[in-house]
Amino acid sequence: MKSVGILLLKKNAMSIVKTLGQFIIEKQADFPYSKGELSRLLRDMGIAAKIVNREVNKAGLADIIGDVGETNIQGENVRKLDVFANEQFIAALSSGGECCAIASEENEDIVLIENAVSTNAKYIVAMDPLDGSSNIDVNISVGTIFSIYRRTSLTGPGVLEDFLQQGTEQVAAGYIIYGSSTMLVYTTGKGVNGFTLDPSIGEFCLSHPNMQIPKNGKTYSINEGYYIHFPEGIKKYIKYCQEEDKKSNRPYSSRYIGSAVADIHRNLIYGGIFIYPTTSLNPKGKLRLLYECNPLAFIIEQAGGKATDGFRRIVDLKPRTLHERTPFFIGSAEMVDKAEEFMLKYSALEIEN
Repeated sequence: MKSVGILLLKKNAMSIVKTLGQFIIEKQADFPYSKGELSRLLRDMGIAAKIVNREVNKAGLADIIGDVGETNIQGENVRKLDVFANEQFIAALSSGGECCAIASEENEDIVLIENAVSTNAKYIVAMDPLDGSSNIDVNISVGTIFSIYRRTSLTGPGVLEDFLQQGTEQVAAGYIIYGSSTMLVYTTGKGVNGFTLDPSIGEFCLSHPNMQIPKNGKTYSINEGYYIHFPEGIKKYIKYCQEEDKKSNRPYSSRYIGSAVADIHRNLIYGGIFIYPTTSLNPKGKLRLLYECNPLAFIIEQAGGKATDGFRRIVDLKPRTLHERTPFFIGSAEMVDKAEEFMLKYSALEIEN
């Protein structure tokens, strides 16, 4: 009888589900200076993510795919789902009352939240509301990237200088990946945890606690279509990845989805490196430092990986403008180290010549 009771207890324990909301409340003690504002802010991001997920899953059935016939500040075609996602996250953050201003890939200037409850809020949010949105028409995973900072101005509406902080000042960062399942992965500087959306109860549930990226991997992610435009260090590193060498498990597999969230999420789980370097077409890089590279770097570093611009740690860079771009190397620490070796070696040769 006793053994049956133990068996039933174990069975019931296995069925316990921890939701995102419950997990955030449990971790509130990690932030003694906060009175719950950060927890509510993360909750607001989760709510908006559910709404965006619903529309992503209706793509092809509803009039939500395709371009709107405009370009954004980045010079990129604006997709209908870009607009929808941007509006939903801004609406959720505006009504939550914990954020005083937002920087978005879709807006040239910061978005001020000017209502009675938000004007003096402590936090600001920088985000890419829908990373990889050009993939939505062909049913490939897309994502949302976000970064949360404590404002540097003390009161009143948020200002541009609130956003021009180093990535080391982030208090939280995360991404949502909308794929075969929808996951929210985030860190507050105390490790990385992943939550999968359970559509039967409409809640993000803890599915990947204490995520750690392997120190090495077997895949490299880079758009080799631009090979001719890459710096010499990148060309040499790609050739290194393609060489046969049993000791280092080479050749590596090339895996490039075209959605940074999807590529980096895969590498977080299995190990690997994602590179978006400078090119002769984009001499400053393509990805944005503030709301793409910094949050992803924070997450990967907290999971034991590494993120640099090929020479310097990403989160040590100080943004000078809202939409500043940077080259980006991120993933398993040993793979990033090796790519940096090639960059350092061949950039030095280029200078000598």
